[in-house]
Amino acid sequence: MEKGLLFVITAPSGCGKGTLRRALLAELPDIKFCPSITTRPRRPSEVDGVDYIFVSMDEFIERKRSNQLCEWAQVYGNYYGTPKEELEHSLEQGSDVLVEKDVQGARTLRQVYPEGIFIFILPPSLEELERRIRTRGTENDTEQRIRLESARREIADLADFDYVIINDDVQRATDRLIAIALGERARRELSASKVHRGGKGWQTHL
Repeated sequence: MEKGLLFVITAPSGCGKGTLRRALLAELPDIKFCPSITTRPRRPSEVDGVDYIFVSMDEFIERKRSNQLCEWAQVYGNYYGTPKEELEHSLEQGSDVLVEKDVQGARTLRQVYPEGIFIFILPPSLEELERRIRTRGTENDTEQRIRLESARREIADLADFDYVIINDDVQRATDRLIAIALGERARRELSASKVHRGGKGWQTHL
């Protein structure tokens, strides 16, 4: 059985990675989403177990201590981690898996899964990112400034990522994300066909 592909979407806060993740899964529902575990409070629009797995600090520490996380990080005072068993089981069963991570978590996950496909979502501009963060109303002024400063640092270095998508239009960005997923699946199928044919690939007869 072919191992599944791991797709990792990442972006600075406010770039719309959650919106794009939901749009991709609506178009390609056979991709499994592996939600991160977090200690941060749930926002009104979020569903526990769907967007994130919300846990207490004690439970998070226990999961980390017992090696149940592929990676973990502290971001803006809260803890986030990727559940190891769920992710590994899905990949080993041949399912393609999508993970949505902050930039720090994505870089750490890349060290664990260097074969993964890592996709960075950019805002159209820093000015637009600032507008989005300030208008969504989920952080106070200090938290907004911290997120904007972090975004500037994170955007400065994209060398760790395989693809970059500018989220200037949700439908256009979704189409690009779907194209990446389908392209990587086609690449896997071509690679598998070469292996099955003894590495010779397709033969053309005139």
